[in-house]
Amino acid sequence: MKPLEFDGVIVVEGETDRVFLSTFLSGEIVITNGSEVPRETINYLKEVSKTRPIIVLTDPDYPGLRIRHLLEEEIPGVRHAFMEREACKGKKKLGVAESNKDAVLKALSEVLVPKKDAKPSDVTYFSLVERGLTGDAGAKERRIKVMEKLGLGYGNAKTMLKRCHYKGIMLRDIDEVVGQ
Repeated sequence: MKPLEFDGVIVVEGETDRVFLSTFLSGEIVITNGSEVPRETINYLKEVSKTRPIIVLTDPDYPGLRIRHLLEEEIPGVRHAFMEREACKGKKKLGVAESNKDAVLKALSEVLVPKKDAKPSDVTYFSLVERGLTGDAGAKERRIKVMEKLGLGYGNAKTMLKRCHYKGIMLRDIDEVVGQ
């Protein structure tokens, strides 16, 4: 089967991620070599971002989150594709390379891009507390499920709040998922 072509640049953590994605995707895949992203890589991605979208596809763990934050601070308009944690569980490791083609394509199809025409989000930290998504026992598990259903990836309450505002997600969107 012919690999799917894409125009942007996908950023992953390591060589095993790049090799795995190359089995079904055809395009530029840049590796960060872990959470200490070299300045040369950041400069290259900044330059490329002027003509092509940069899509960050990192492991759903702390180092992956660190890479996302670093690139988001350095590269305006960087986009995020989030892998579901369950889809990334291998025998001994959690990561993109341990997932499968369908999980990656699903993540790429839900790329988090700021909505230019979105109304400002009405989600507040207090509204997350009210819905049991932070501040009590079991909140983490509930929040992770809601974030995955909304295509926001993995994160704590502060990260969820930030991504809701970034994507223009409203309380009614969260309530709909919580009610399911």
